[in-house]
Amino acid sequence: MLYVLVALETILGLAVLLLVFLHSGKGTGLAATFGGSSTFGGSGVVQKNLDRLTVGCSVAFFIVAIALAYVV
Repeated sequence: MLYVLVALETILGLAVLLLVFLHSGKGTGLAATFGGSSTFGGSGVVQKNLDRLTVGCSVAFFIVAIALAYVV
C-alpha cells in the first residue's frame, strides 16, 4: 500500500508541475515555447480545461499526501 501511494504521489506531483508550466501567464509562458506559437494558451476553452485539470490534479495530490501521512 505504501509503495502504491508513493508512486501515485510522484506521478501526481510531476503532473501538477507539468500542468503549471503549461499555463500561459502574463508573458507567453512555456506553452508557446513547446508549441511554437502562443495560440495554445490563448483559447478560452483550452485555458479553462487546463485550469480544471490543474486543480483536480493538485487536489488529488493533497489527498494522497494526507493518506501517506496516515500510512507512515
